[in-house]
Amino acid sequence: MNMIDSTGHQVSGATPHSLAAYDQAARELLCMVDDPAASVARAVEASPEMTMAHVLQAWLHLLGTEPEGIAVARAACEAAGGLPADDRERRHLAAAQALVQGRWREASQRLEDLSLRYPLDTLALQAGHQVDFFRGDSRMLRDRIARVLPAWDASIPGWHAVLGMHAFGLEENADYAQAESQGRRSVELEPRDSWGWHAVAHVHEMRNQPRDGIAWLQTNSATWSQGSFLATHNWWHLTLCHLELDDHAQVLKLYDQAIGGTGSSVVMDMIDASAMLWRLHLRGVDVGERWQPLADRWQPLARAGNYAFNDFHAMLAFVGADRNAAQQAVFESQQRVMQSEVDNALFTREVGHPAARAVQAFGQGDFSTAVTLLRAIRHQAHRFGGSHAQRDLIDLTLIEAARRDGQGLLADALQRERVERLQ
Repeated sequence: MNMIDSTGHQVSGATPHSLAAYDQAARELLCMVDDPAASVARAVEASPEMTMAHVLQAWLHLLGTEPEGIAVARAACEAAGGLPADDRERRHLAAAQALVQGRWREASQRLEDLSLRYPLDTLALQAGHQVDFFRGDSRMLRDRIARVLPAWDASIPGWHAVLGMHAFGLEENADYAQAESQGRRSVELEPRDSWGWHAVAHVHEMRNQPRDGIAWLQTNSATWSQGSFLATHNWWHLTLCHLELDDHAQVLKLYDQAIGGTGSSVVMDMIDASAMLWRLHLRGVDVGERWQPLADRWQPLARAGNYAFNDFHAMLAFVGADRNAAQQAVFESQQRVMQSEVDNALFTREVGHPAARAVQAFGQGDFSTAVTLLRAIRHQAHRFGGSHAQRDLIDLTLIEAARRDGQGLLADALQRERVERLQ
């Protein structure tokens, strides 16, 4: 019996029970809430022959950039590979397999081609959008979604997520007015859409509107934080607003309550914790012993080497906690990666490794070396992923390094450049 999922596509090997669990997982992923991994596990258990259940399981374990997720995703792809599949399902599987093997660009293009043929496939759109984010491809963050908009309208389930993704893509391309409009429409349609809340938070960050950002996030925190696995990141955005207002006491309070003090070992959460403490460090704020437990959580990943953006944030923690052996472990891992054929070799070679070296130099008081390294990569920093707001840490570190090295002309020029962007 042919069965159709909630996006109107045929799913091979499904039963009514497995399809219900699969659709639940897909909806949870669209909003980034609850536990889609558990939901899709129920789908696999109910119907081991359901090809897309295995594929969704693979995507869920790939899109978190957790090192241990790669093995789970590989096994899911292997399970799906032996099952019947139609053209759409085969395309999904090929894209997931490419990412398992570290071929980020190939995965991105395969998902791009899939969406050209199946514009209502929300999983393909969301997976592609996240891969674009991890590659720092701002243009595709917008255009991947813009291409499918004519096929969509408010009557189609998942419209809120398409709007939220489009909003973030618009924001990363400096179309702030339309980004805010699309993001607000997203959460009006689905108040639990974490990405929609996130997109508007980015708009306020890039426009330097900290009070508007606080009003947007603080007022609605009970809605966007409930069961969301993007909650820590949105708390991070709220904390950035308080940082911009120099309210360091509130920053530390929010850090302890919702960012680093939670004890989360999820990579995305630890990235936010590292980035916030480093911003405080650049300002000369005493963060006490907060670096140490964060470095403890990063320690098992010191040699992971699966994604340069993660390595950079691990290095922030290891420098903050003054852990020389862990710093060296990151460098050794990066050397190994740079000799490989995976796309992360390029991410690491072009940005990740010099950025990590710059952070170490800054921590050692060698501000001149930090300036030299960061000036060389700042205009290509997008190549190792993240958002403009996240990569801003590179410019902030460069400005402070220049100031501490006595390079006042450079520091002042960089600061004027930042102010001009906000006009």
